[in-house]
Amino acid sequence: MLKRLILYSVLLLPVFAKGQEFNCQIQVNAPQIEESDKKVFQTLQQALYEFVNNKKWTNYIYRPEERIECSIMITVTNRISSDQFQGKINLVLKRPVYKTSYSTTLLNFIDKDFDFKYVEYEPLDFSEDTYTSNLTSGIAFYVYFFLGLDADSYSRMGGTVYYEKARAIVNAAQNAPEKGWKAFESNKNRYWLVENMLNSAYSSLREGIYQYHRLGLDIMTENLDLGRSAVNDCLENFQHAGREKPGLFTLQLMMDAKRDELVNIYSQASPMDKNKAINILKELDPANSSKYQQILQQGAGK
Repeated sequence: MLKRLILYSVLLLPVFAKGQEFNCQIQVNAPQIEESDKKVFQTLQQALYEFVNNKKWTNYIYRPEERIECSIMITVTNRISSDQFQGKINLVLKRPVYKTSYSTTLLNFIDKDFDFKYVEYEPLDFSEDTYTSNLTSGIAFYVYFFLGLDADSYSRMGGTVYYEKARAIVNAAQNAPEKGWKAFESNKNRYWLVENMLNSAYSSLREGIYQYHRLGLDIMTENLDLGRSAVNDCLENFQHAGREKPGLFTLQLMMDAKRDELVNIYSQASPMDKNKAINILKELDPANSSKYQQILQQGAGK
């Protein structure tokens, strides 16, 4: 992880290498499809594994133990034709916490509009500036989004270059027949994921992501109070973003990823920090107010 910190501190300095970036678990499930027709999904699973884990996505060197941990699970709900499928995709991104064995969740999101075409054994072609297929463009979009979130957690605004690549994929897909790419289709799709992260009006969200992880969790093993103070600052930045745009999509996703962790972080905080955090958390995530009330019931404070 220390090397990852150094890597993001020199993000603009190119280092050409062959090492890959991801240790990504790939699953393709089709519980509603006849067993005799499932071989194609095994082939697709292997092809996607190689596409994500063996392709070079950046210009930076990652040792095997430093690869980004994530999982992508595609659930096929319907087979329209021999090569056309309807489904959804569950995306999980994790990040190690410095000097611990603990990994924190950065993203846990289900994209319910993931229809695609796939011909067994056909190569998975992809170009950043050209829409090739919903399958490869969709997976590549999330790969770059993973890279952006990971980089933001190590370096202030460190993920911009990757979000811009994700936006290029969105722009190239504006004439795609499949859903998920256009602003008017939904306020919770791929278009808005990357729009939120590149919109300067919500930059306090990305600042909070950095504070929470690099200045907060990474510091807590050595200085709990200093690390928790950075999390306090993070919540204020999240609050600013939430007030700038109530219901901000990416903020909702961050709260989904961090809800239980935040309860644990504040369970041993001082009464003043507990009350302040609870008020902000209830404002950010009102549907789960009762969850944050547990903070008062845990720990004796200090």
